[in-house]
Amino acid sequence: MPRLSQLLHPQREPAPTRPAATVLLLRDTAQGIEVLMTRRSMTASFLPGAYVFPGGGIDAADALAHGHSTRRASQSDLLLTQAIAAIRESFEELGVLLAHHAHGGYATTQDIAAMDRKAPFAAQCRERGLTLAGDQVFVLAHWVASRDLARRFDVPFLVARMPEGQSPVADEAEQFDPVWVRPAEALARHQAGGFFMIFPTLRTLDRLQHYPHVDAVLQACATEAPLWSSCPRAGLLAGQQARYMEHEAPYGELALTCPDGQILHPLDWQTAQPVALLKNVRRLTAPNPGMMTGPGTNSYIVGDADSGYIVIDPGPDDAGHIQRLHAATGGRIQSIVCTHSHPDHSPGAQPLQALCTSPPPILGLASRATALPDAQFTPDRELLNQELLTLTSQGLQHTLKVIFSPGHAANHLCLVLLEDGLLFSGDHILNGSTTVVNPPDGEMTAYLTSLDRLSTACDEHQIDFILPAHGHVLGAAKQAIGQLKAHRLKREAKVAAAMKAQPEGTMNDWLALVYDDTDQRLWPVALRSLQAHVDRIQALQDLA
Repeated sequence: MPRLSQLLHPQREPAPTRPAATVLLLRDTAQGIEVLMTRRSMTASFLPGAYVFPGGGIDAADALAHGHSTRRASQSDLLLTQAIAAIRESFEELGVLLAHHAHGGYATTQDIAAMDRKAPFAAQCRERGLTLAGDQVFVLAHWVASRDLARRFDVPFLVARMPEGQSPVADEAEQFDPVWVRPAEALARHQAGGFFMIFPTLRTLDRLQHYPHVDAVLQACATEAPLWSSCPRAGLLAGQQARYMEHEAPYGELALTCPDGQILHPLDWQTAQPVALLKNVRRLTAPNPGMMTGPGTNSYIVGDADSGYIVIDPGPDDAGHIQRLHAATGGRIQSIVCTHSHPDHSPGAQPLQALCTSPPPILGLASRATALPDAQFTPDRELLNQELLTLTSQGLQHTLKVIFSPGHAANHLCLVLLEDGLLFSGDHILNGSTTVVNPPDGEMTAYLTSLDRLSTACDEHQIDFILPAHGHVLGAAKQAIGQLKAHRLKREAKVAAAMKAQPEGTMNDWLALVYDDTDQRLWPVALRSLQAHVDRIQALQDLA
């Protein structure tokens, strides 16, 4: 983890979470699945006016009611307690009762009318000979409220089929206006401004809308594990709050810059000035956005005013960008490091060096004979694998460790900021896309081996974050590397299958089979990585 001294903002303890449960009551219609929602009171202290699923806090009595509920053999005590809490809340708020008589039939409207929604719940069910249907309530998702919120709940989103013959009736105290709505319709109404919902509700409906019927939802939930879990984070986009889940591109950057969840970090891409990620790490994005560069090439500035700075990947030979790098460092650059020689990474090195009163050395690895003409690069000094580059200031040290990582390019290297557990990945790992491996300078086996080397470095140096040359910071570094390798091997399996299915096929024939899930506008680029996979497969076959 980054040093506390290098965090941008004073940290505060997020509010503790409270256990709760909510349930999506579902029914099938000719138009598709509908879900029961209700509007919270406009005077409620929490989420006034929001459309929600019935639910609330878990009571101690919910755990004591296990003996009065059916349960699945695989349903843990915790899951059963959550299911009972959801059953109780749906009864108290909407008069829907997931309980059945000894003969197997669900509770009737007469049963419900005879019960008091404010009186002890389980005892009333026992008195009427009703057994709670805990075994009919399944886990869909698990949400933990964002760290910035004053009131936070740790809540499973459960699903159950609406009992036949029952009709929801709101309690008219906490909940109003129960409505059956298709997920897509609810999302459209929210977008239009007339159906306010919060982030977890929106994201849950977004996933739910893709299921054709209730049985499909319940079958997907049969494993007892949530289909997804999330504690969202929020940042500022165009000056407005924007929330993200763990799999979304900005999440890792928000975890790095505001680990306690404060909504302070701007996520807008801009090239006019550096964006602070830590006190000793800033990112200045070059004005070269495009299909291959995403929002632009990220140049990183490591160090502080006392230690001086190391600039990583000065980017293209763009005069404005180079001037801004010089200004951001006050010209106190100790060295310029290029992760590799591609034209959006290294050409800015010499112009930046020339601006400095005391010209810093340009470091990296020289381009190999396999490099394209526009990727020629000769550093002032070649770095050594595992070499340490150190900046020292008053009481602080910033140490970058060199890790050779060929694959995307033959002369590619990565850097680890040891004191803060940060990996500067160049183009080897990107956020939002997979890098191109373009033979002969790019080589797939070397690329995969380098991924393994970086994964090992994550353990050795407690690396939590990856700072790529394109895109936002990635969190959960080792997991991200594992997922990237799995994606590459999955793609390679498709390549092998295409080659087997069409042994006389051309590269273009195989391309259509292997990249059928990719925008065809990217196929010319994908063709290069396909060639790298084919070369690797053929080399492995030759060794067999």
